[in-house]
Parts: sequence; structure tokens; C-alpha cells
Amino acid sequence: MAENKATIVVFSGDMDKVFAAFIIATGCAAAGMDTTLFFTFWGLNAIKKGEPIKAKSLLGKMMGIMNRGGIERLNPSRFSFGGIGRILFNKMMRDKKVASLPELRQTAIDLGVHLLACKMSMDVLEITRDDLIPEVEDIVGVATFVKEAANSKIQLFI
Repeated sequence: MAENKATIVVFSGDMDKVFAAFIIATGCAAAGMDTTLFFTFWGLNAIKKGEPIKAKSLLGKMMGIMNRGGIERLNPSRFSFGGIGRILFNKMMRDKKVASLPELRQTAIDLGVHLLACKMSMDVLEITRDDLIPEVEDIVGVATFVKEAANSKIQLFI
């Protein structure tokens, strides 16, 4: 029987999709659900510090330069306009008194949302534990996600 839990895979690194993941996660946590966010591939950008990674291979270094990450660098999935879309959306959200992505992430942390990072994705992208924000609870494999999801009332893939 499913427990009062929500498990959300954050696969996308698009600003609007990460925004949705944190809105849903904070809503679930505020409703008393034990909530887990599992960040994989581009979704890892939402929990990266935003500093250049210390990759070892040439491809890893190139990826680190092109994909620095960090929640404040995320661009919308549409209307990015080379990064200007992010600035416009952030202004629109401020004007409407909507919490910023860093504020939403902090709210999720304050509400006890579990932040997990995908080990395989980190290995492929040459991201280390030091590249992630300290609030990330653990670096895990897909088996941990599957166990969490199997025991959850809500499972989402964003």
C-alpha cells in the first residue's frame, strides 16, 4: 500500500519545469507528505552550486564550460532568447510577487523535501559531490528512486 509520500524525478533543467517541480514538491510537503526530488541529467543543474565543475576529461571540461548549471542560470524551455528570457521571466515573477527559483528551492529544503542526486548522471557529466549544494542528502542510483516511487501515492516525471 502506498504511503503518504510523493516522489518526483527532475529530468529537465528548464527554468519553467524546475519551477513546476519545486512548486509541486513544496505543495506536497506543506500538505504533510514525505516528499523526495530525484535530480538526474539536466535536472542536476537545479542543485549545482553554479561554479565550474572540476572535470577530468576533455569532454567533461567542455560540458562544464557549456553547462555551468546553478539554479539562477536556468533558462525557460521557450522564449529563452539567448538568456534574456530568464531575465524577463524573473522580472515578471518579481512584479507578480512570485517566489524566485532559489527561494522555492530553499522553501523545499525548509519543509524537509529530500533532495537526491543521480549517481549515474553525475558520473557521465563528471559532476562531483563538491559541485552540488550542501543540502543534497545523498547521491543514489535508480534503485533508490524506484523504491521511493513504489511506496509513494504520487510519482511524477518532470
